Amino acid sequence: MDEQQKIEHQIELATRAASLVKDESTVQRFRSFAEELKQKLLRMMRRGKVRARAYELWEEAGRPADRDVEFWLEAERQIEEEREQRRLSDPQEKQ
Repeated sequence: MDEQQKIEHQIELATRAASLVKDESTVQRFRSFAEELKQKLLRMMRRGKVRARAYELWEEAGRPADRDVEFWLEAERQIEEEREQRRLSDPQEKQ
């Protein structure tokens, strides 16, 4: 089981536990925990997208040495720009 699957499983368990518990403060703690895990999962997914995009940029540039930070930062910029464009076109989308 990879890290993403573990986090998805933990989110599922926390959500399920929150639905079974009657104490409201415990329910809130489970919900907060599930939300924190969702945010962690989103960050992991973004990092994977950035990594893949940086690799594409590096290959397109002819695989130059010692420019990894440059490609990483450009990939982050592109991913964030795409996310912002999606957010503007669909305000309901949360990422």
